[in-house]
Amino acid sequence: MLETGRIRIFSEKNPKISINVMQGHFATNHSHINYYIDMSGVKYNSSNAMEAAKTLAARYTDTPIDTIVCLDGCEIIAAYMATELSKTDMYLVNSKRPINIITPEINSNGQMMFRDNVQPMVIDKNVLLLIASATTGKTIQRSIECIEYYGGIVSGVSALFSSSAFESDIEVDSIFSGKEIEGYETYPASECPHCRNNHKIDAIVNSFGYSKI
Repeated sequence: MLETGRIRIFSEKNPKISINVMQGHFATNHSHINYYIDMSGVKYNSSNAMEAAKTLAARYTDTPIDTIVCLDGCEIIAAYMATELSKTDMYLVNSKRPINIITPEINSNGQMMFRDNVQPMVIDKNVLLLIASATTGKTIQRSIECIEYYGGIVSGVSALFSSSAFESDIEVDSIFSGKEIEGYETYPASECPHCRNNHKIDAIVNSFGYSKI
């Protein structure tokens, strides 16, 4: 059973925040990974989400933010981040600034898009991208292209977990990193060593969670 192999990991940036990880052979939309990272407790628990928001907001003390674009169910964290960023005592550049929180729609072709009614929250706005997990960088790159297509200015990228750098001028700020999960690896499906050794996939994973096979 996957559930019996859970390991609890605490963030070096904020020990009040923890995630559960499980080792195995997992398939995502873009790659195969050897650890499943369960962030449900951070994304959906109000006190944990608030701690995550405070930790991530600290990176943007001098960065203007008009809109937070959320992926992977991070809207609760984004709401707390907006509250934190707009405080008058810490983040003067965003003091009392009304911050929008939106999520892109994925159309039938798998493309990200913003409907006409929310496009004014992106056009000529300073946009922070907030995601749960940054592994291959493909989702981040696609999101940045989408934001820039609609005229947004990407001010930063924040993630709960980031495993690797990718080719971009924008640094990913994260609460957890690959060094906190010893041996974490991600592979293209065609190069996965578990597949080569005929190890069956334990589960299909995405931002909603995992489904055992």
